[in-house]
Amino acid sequence: MGDLVQAELRKTTTTTLWWALLIPTVLIALGGGLLSGLTGRTFVEFFSTSEAEQLSDALGVTPDQWKFSLLGIGRTINLATMFPLIFGALAIAGEVGTRTITTTFLTAPSRVHAMAAKMMVYALWGAIYGLAIIGFTALGIVLTSTSGQMPDAGGWAMLALVCVLSSILMTLFGVGIGALLPNSAGVVVLLIMYFLVIENALQFGLRLSGVPETAVGFLPNGSVDGLTGSVAVDLFLADAGVVPEEGVYWLRVLAGAGGAQAWWLSGLIFLAWVAAAFGGGWARMTQKDIT
Repeated sequence: MGDLVQAELRKTTTTTLWWALLIPTVLIALGGGLLSGLTGRTFVEFFSTSEAEQLSDALGVTPDQWKFSLLGIGRTINLATMFPLIFGALAIAGEVGTRTITTTFLTAPSRVHAMAAKMMVYALWGAIYGLAIIGFTALGIVLTSTSGQMPDAGGWAMLALVCVLSSILMTLFGVGIGALLPNSAGVVVLLIMYFLVIENALQFGLRLSGVPETAVGFLPNGSVDGLTGSVAVDLFLADAGVVPEEGVYWLRVLAGAGGAQAWWLSGLIFLAWVAAAFGGGWARMTQKDIT
């Protein structure tokens, strides 16, 4: 198994795909961090005015303690993890399309061993992408925000944990879909359209039809967004003081966790989607004619 893992690592590092997708990943993360920090600082400066303080007192809220940058962090992570998703999908779909996977299957003890090695390697790549995302997001926040808008050490640790976990799961989900639909162009279009367009339209339709808001949290994009967004909102509320109930709902929407479950439950729901996609792709690859 060790030789198979080394071979998979060598295969991924000798192509341009990993760094070609890592570049836009870190740019999105850095840009999102810069924007989140600026937004949080602007919000604090606005509520430092006497007129805003009078409004806050009248409403019984304490928005000067609201760390709006946290909501931006959740949104940034959700957007940036689209790239490890595409990386995983293209890696396996490209191998099948060019038939280079044939050599892997012929030299491995079994296809099960080959797919297990791929799972470990792409989980590692997902972690690398996740660390890059949270690192550059944090850099952007530090450059543009005030210290009062940033989470404490425990908050950063929690955000880093769910960011890396989200990135790993998105990468493996991409691998599974890429194995099920081994067409490089087709799988990229499908994933981008689903995560950015189709599910958002579906969520809107569910709300219009009167389906409970929590149903959104059981969809693939809704659950993975809830994994990071719910943590961002929880950290926000921990230091926010008084927040109106209606305000909490909109905070979750801003963080990308509208209708989502608790972060740990969102993670388990998306893990089930990953297991279904990766398991289906695994089954297809173990039965695929490689001649």
